[in-house]
Amino acid sequence: MSEPVNAAVIGVGSMGRHHARVYSELPEVNLVGIHDVDETRADEVARNHGSQAVSMDEAIREADVASIAVPTPYHYEMAKQCIDGGVHILVEKPFVAEPEEGRDLLARADTADVMIQVGHIERFNPAIRTLSEIVSELDIIAIDAQRLGPPPEGRAVDVSAVMDLMIHDLDVLLSIVDDDIASVAAVGTQDNRYASASIEFEGGIVAGLTASRVTQEKVRKLSITAQECRVNVDYTNQSVEIHRHSMPEYIEENGDLRYRHESIVERPTVENGEPLKNELRSFVRSATTGSTPVVTGEDGLRVLEVAREIDGLASGLREREVHLG
Repeated sequence: MSEPVNAAVIGVGSMGRHHARVYSELPEVNLVGIHDVDETRADEVARNHGSQAVSMDEAIREADVASIAVPTPYHYEMAKQCIDGGVHILVEKPFVAEPEEGRDLLARADTADVMIQVGHIERFNPAIRTLSEIVSELDIIAIDAQRLGPPPEGRAVDVSAVMDLMIHDLDVLLSIVDDDIASVAAVGTQDNRYASASIEFEGGIVAGLTASRVTQEKVRKLSITAQECRVNVDYTNQSVEIHRHSMPEYIEENGDLRYRHESIVERPTVENGEPLKNELRSFVRSATTGSTPVVTGEDGLRVLEVAREIDGLASGLREREVHLG
C-alpha cells in the first residue's frame, strides 16, 4: 500500500482501546480519530496513541475504515452510519443485537459497496490458523470446545456465557464444519453463566460446547476427534497437538511380558503473533484490496442466529432441543 489507510475507532471501552493501540502500531494505518460518548475517555485514548477525539460525523468523514466496539445494542446504528458514509467496518462480536439488523446492514453494505468484517478474534489466533491448515485433511467425527473461567474482574458483563464466550467457539466450529446444522440441544444454569450445547450436523459430525463464567479455572481449549487422529488446541498457549496411535505391542523386560500402546504426538509449528494485530491487519488488507474478509458479515450473522438459539434453549425459553433445516 503506497499511502496509509485512515482508520477510526468508535467506542473505546475494554476492547476498543486495544483497537486504537493496534492501529497506532500498524505502519500501514493512520489513526485519524477516536469517538466515544465519554469524551474524556476518547480524549485520553487518543492522546495515548497520537490521535484525536472526534465526533461521529468527523470520524466518518476522515476514515477509510473503522472499528465499531460500542456495546452490542448500538452496533446497528453505528454500523449503519458508517456504511452510509462509505466507510468499511469491522464490527466487534456479536455482530448485532437482532438478526434483522444484520440482514439490513448486509443489504446496505452491498448497495454501498462497503465491506463488513465481524470481530471473531479467535480466527486470527495463531493456533487456529495452524488448525485451519490441518482440518481439510481430516475425516472429522466430533468436536469439543471448552471456554471456562471465573467471573471477570473489572468488566461488567450483562449477557450470558453463550453470547459472551461460547460464541467464539461457535464461530470456529462453523468455519471448520462446512455443513448444515440438523439439530441443537442445550442446557444452562446460574442464569446461563454456565451453559452446555450439543450440535449435530447433517453429515453426522457432532459437537459439544461448554461456556462458563463460574468456573475457578481458566480453560480455552478445542479438540477434534477424527478417524486418523485427535487434535488438541490450546487457545491460551497458542499450541496444537496431533495424537496418532502407534501399533500395540508386547515387550519383554527383565523376563516380564508387558503390553504397550503409545501415542505418537506431533506438534506443528505455530507462528507467534497477537490475534488482534493479525485481525486488524487482515481487515485493512481486505478493505484496501477488495478481497473477501476472513470473517464476513454473513459469517457473523449465522453465528449470531445459532448462538441465540442455544441461549434460548439453555435458559429454558425454548424447548430443550430443536431440529433445524
